[in-house]
Amino acid sequence: MNIHEVAGKLIGSGEHILGADATGSHACYLIYGVLKAGEKGRVLKPGAGHEEMVLAVNGDIILHGRSMFVLGKGQAAHLVGEETFLAENPGSSDVIYVVAGGHGAGGHAH
Repeated sequence: MNIHEVAGKLIGSGEHILGADATGSHACYLIYGVLKAGEKGRVLKPGAGHEEMVLAVNGDIILHGRSMFVLGKGQAAHLVGEETFLAENPGSSDVIYVVAGGHGAGGHAH
């Protein structure tokens, strides 16, 4: 087992992806993200052959897609394939979210 630092490794986009480069495995990945207060337009999209669970850790996230809904603190949403949402932080504080993803029933598409 290896321990990986994620929170301290955010890149310019506000996310850190823990994936095959660090783990040597293409079976699963984890994304740690921070939406700044008032930030809009962060794309959440698993991609062909992938599925993701998006968890709002410490605040609400508005998801805009085919419909709009609020992902509340402690709630998770399941996204599949090309399903695309734009994330928005309506609050006055940064919101942390975590994405756990892997290959769906369609297999490995990249």
